[in-house]
Amino acid sequence: MAKDPQTPLDDELAREEQEAEPQAEPETVEGELEDAIEGAEQAATEAQAADNPEAEVLAARVEELEQSVAEAKDQAMRAAAEAQNVRRRAEQEAEKSRKFALEKFVKELLPVVDSLEKALDAMQDGASEAHREGVSMTLKMQHDVLAKFGVEVVEPHGEPFDPQYHEAMAMVPNPEMEPNTVMEVMQKGYLLNGRLVRPAMVVVSQAAG
Repeated sequence: MAKDPQTPLDDELAREEQEAEPQAEPETVEGELEDAIEGAEQAATEAQAADNPEAEVLAARVEELEQSVAEAKDQAMRAAAEAQNVRRRAEQEAEKSRKFALEKFVKELLPVVDSLEKALDAMQDGASEAHREGVSMTLKMQHDVLAKFGVEVVEPHGEPFDPQYHEAMAMVPNPEMEPNTVMEVMQKGYLLNGRLVRPAMVVVSQAAG
């Protein structure tokens, strides 16, 4: 059956029905977009809040590791300093041993030197020139050998008394000398590389009185 042709009245009715259908207003669409953005931001905030405990744990672990590294560096520096101190002490001990290894030998040799000096003094009268010269040369050789190995003679005649290097055997009044002055050296003293091996035995002056 053929469709009836539309009349102007039908066209008018169709147009009114189309205009009567509800249209989406712009304000409604904008509000929906704002709600969606706000919801997305809220979701992101919630997700970040959910990750915070793990982030705090990681931050605490990083801080712990940094502290461990600092402690390890401090211990390493202390160990290096201690090793350097040990090495320095070992070097000092080695140097001291080298300097004073002959101390005992020097102490044993000094009475021989004393005997040669006494013999030379006793040979001033009644001994031949050859004998005196022989003893004098032997004594000089002894002194040269001792000096070669760092031995020094302490002979403080006329010097102020020093208890670090001198041993007073007697105190004698003497108005011609300042008090506490070495008047006589009864036995020479000796140093080995600056360290006292044997003090000089001396007679010390005191004020007359």
